[in-house]
Amino acid sequence: MTEPECPTLPASPNYRGAQFLTSAAKLAQCPPDSGWEVAFAGRSNAGKSSAINSLTNNKKLAKTSRTPGRTQLINFFELSDSQRLVDLPGYGFAKVPLAVKREWTKQLENYLQNRQCLRGLILLMDIRHPLQPFDQQMLGWALQAAMPVHILLTKADKLKRGAAGTALLQVRAKLKDNTDLVSAQLFSALKHEGHKELMAVLDQWLTQGSASGELT
Repeated sequence: MTEPECPTLPASPNYRGAQFLTSAAKLAQCPPDSGWEVAFAGRSNAGKSSAINSLTNNKKLAKTSRTPGRTQLINFFELSDSQRLVDLPGYGFAKVPLAVKREWTKQLENYLQNRQCLRGLILLMDIRHPLQPFDQQMLGWALQAAMPVHILLTKADKLKRGAAGTALLQVRAKLKDNTDLVSAQLFSALKHEGHKELMAVLDQWLTQGSASGELT
């Protein structure tokens, strides 16, 4: 991947200082393609907005809804002059015309493959339904672009600790052929669990430009 155009490596960001920057309907409307950017992606209702709000300790930063598919824009949140978090539209969202789904599939692929300042992808999956076809598609796009992916198995609080651990091991086993680019962890926005691991990954990507995941 092409290195971002930024004169010096930035310091680790203050996630609690995140602020909404702008929304975009397509790649051409995104902020300038420079600096460091990490995108959050996942199926509708996988908990993307909740994860961002939990990470930043701001319940109102990213809009959440019980209705799948409410996030249909690419939303950018500024951490510093050169660092951003990005909330991508939920893919596979329900109650949306097929033409809209196709257009957003096109825009998501365009963003993932052509956004040069994108340093990594946080892929969120409901721990009870991981690695669905759309998740596999997103993984395929990222791996094709040699982009690191860190999987958050969200809503981990919905399972007992032992069952959650087993689910994590099963996901890691299925991804064992791509351990150089893909990593995974448990996450609960409700219980605010998993922040430390997530922040370690984000810090690496947002301060060093690129990273490789490890399934430890």
